[in-house]
Amino acid sequence: MKITLNDQQSISDIRNSFNTLFPFLKIEFFSKRHQPGEASSLNFLVPKETTLKECRNTHYTEELYITPDMKVSELEELLWTKLGLGVQIFRKSGKLWLETILTDNWTLAEQNSEGEFLSKSIEPDEPEYYQDRD
Repeated sequence: MKITLNDQQSISDIRNSFNTLFPFLKIEFFSKRHQPGEASSLNFLVPKETTLKECRNTHYTEELYITPDMKVSELEELLWTKLGLGVQIFRKSGKLWLETILTDNWTLAEQNSEGEFLSKSIEPDEPEYYQDRD
């Protein structure tokens, strides 16, 4: 997947592009970088409406390639280097989003597959009832 980064893009634009390729993952951006094995502080969460122009010091257009075989830690390092923003990947687990801090060495494809498995194996809260109407 190719993502073009420019000053007019919002964090939401990048999140949506990422989520198209990895529907069971979510990417969040932070003004400070987290340490390996640690969670990101929500105090530094960049609001999704923020444009790249508003949250980075360098202003240029660049294309990034994100592949399914890229490790979470590699993606986090790439975005820190290119944007100066901390990144945290979350994996879907039923109705919850879990930070991948203990599995940053997994590929994005592995994370997405695990998220799909965990989300599909969760029982719904209430059974669905269908009624025939003639």
